[in-house]
Amino acid sequence: MSAPGVRRRPAVRTAWVFRAMSDWPAWSGRAAAVWSFAYGGLGLHWSLGGDGFPFAPVDPDRASGSVLEGAPVGVVAPVMAVLGLLGGVVGLVTARRAGSGWPRTAVLVFGWTVAAGLTLVVPDYSLLALLAFAPVLAVFAFTGIPGDQDGLGDILYWHRTNLVVLFVGGLLWAAATLAHQRRTRGACAHCGRRDGTHGRGPSPAALLRWGRWAVVVALLAPLPYEVTRIAWYLGFPLGISDDFLRMMQGTPGMLEVGLGCAIASALGGVLTHGLVRRWGEVYPRWVRFRAGRPVPPALAVVPAAIVAVVLVPAGLMNVRAGFSADSWGLNLPSALWVVWGVALGAATLAYHLRRRGACRRCGRT
Repeated sequence: MSAPGVRRRPAVRTAWVFRAMSDWPAWSGRAAAVWSFAYGGLGLHWSLGGDGFPFAPVDPDRASGSVLEGAPVGVVAPVMAVLGLLGGVVGLVTARRAGSGWPRTAVLVFGWTVAAGLTLVVPDYSLLALLAFAPVLAVFAFTGIPGDQDGLGDILYWHRTNLVVLFVGGLLWAAATLAHQRRTRGACAHCGRRDGTHGRGPSPAALLRWGRWAVVVALLAPLPYEVTRIAWYLGFPLGISDDFLRMMQGTPGMLEVGLGCAIASALGGVLTHGLVRRWGEVYPRWVRFRAGRPVPPALAVVPAAIVAVVLVPAGLMNVRAGFSADSWGLNLPSALWVVWGVALGAATLAYHLRRRGACRRCGRT
């Protein structure tokens, strides 16, 4: 028999990770500060002529669809350096429990602006693509990428990886700002509840009603994308020219990828139903070993929230690309991802508020 405790180590490590993540209000402000100082240092490096500026003009195959792609280093890099230094200071301020008046307002405006810019405005479709193809990329990491591409470096190149780094920074800033906002108004930093607010706010029935409307919008918004991609796979040039369809038919795997994305989108719509259906709260009978047990809210909230957030910058990228009457199928359906992301986020928030119980930190219900 093995020594006592040996088999428990993986579980202990896993539990430690979950405890650390659940204590995000305590460390998110300092983490946002460290991230800001580090990226501000990179901005200073690029301002002084250092290599690796992530928005410099490159080969079109390596360019991103970011709103900053092709921006002049002499303008953007110094701004990055200044904002990084300022963000580091403000991040440390958000870790404090005190704050009132105009300084509090200034910190919150800065924090939410940085969070929105880094998560919703600057990125492109890369985050959504990496999320959708994560299982395939995991396999390619061991088997190699088929075709002419030379390893994962041809997919996770610096212009694209930088957008992931910025996105992570945006999430840190969102967490830090939310925790500071709650603390400075006398609420629990974990759940946002305050004393004397029991019974206030929308009822579970109202949240369910709003959630249903949000789910309907979240199901309708991606329909044009799904219909056009399926039509192209079947040989119908819906929203594109005949020449463009022939080009796709002559490119190995191009139509198949579009079809796969359409199917994944439809399957995502099925899962979205769970935010307002009974099987999204209690495991149904066909789920063996779990039937009849409550579905952990985080099992639905976390993935749905992540998808909702990454949909918005992908949609905005297609909005910036513009539309034309003879090729509207290329960008217009994908531009509706903005609506999809907002609706999915609203449905997820309604589900979270409806299912959350008493806070484990403050005990408020």
